[in-house]
Amino acid sequence: MSFLINSILVGIGVAMDAFTIAMADGLKDCKIKIRKMFLIAFTFAIFQGVMPLIGYFVGHAVLNLITSFIPYITFTILFILGIKMIIDSLQKDKTKHDQINLTFTIIFFQSIATSLDALSVGFTMANYTLPMALISVFIIAIITFVLCFLGVAIGKKFGTKLETFAEVFGGIILIIIGLQNLFL
Repeated sequence: MSFLINSILVGIGVAMDAFTIAMADGLKDCKIKIRKMFLIAFTFAIFQGVMPLIGYFVGHAVLNLITSFIPYITFTILFILGIKMIIDSLQKDKTKHDQINLTFTIIFFQSIATSLDALSVGFTMANYTLPMALISVFIIAIITFVLCFLGVAIGKKFGTKLETFAEVFGGIILIIIGLQNLFL
């Protein structure tokens, strides 16, 4: 049961980068069509789901070598990712997204860039069974889809006022999950 709660929290945490980019994408086109909103959310969700699965298989392959170190590895990865997200959000150039035309190629590369942290999160699932990992990945993908769809809609409606807060919140969640894995 705790892996479900962790999956939800990790899903929220790793989806915050994608949510922020999706929100910025919504800013670029105040007349963005629902079809493109779904495309953005779906593309981010696929990558946020596939990357932890890749990390799971790589991590699972070396599980026997690192079993006693998993809580420390998990904490380190999530802590570094969380701090990185917070620092990046505070140093971000708020105008850099304004000139991008939202082609599928741009959305594809945005999805890859925002899902790299999800790859390393997959390493932290190395002690899960395959069904647990698949459920976790599905939860992460669904959460990412919902948050990204909402992100585009919010960006379309309200602008960049929430951008920094979303990434800071995601970073804090990842740090909390890392601490939980270290102490529980």
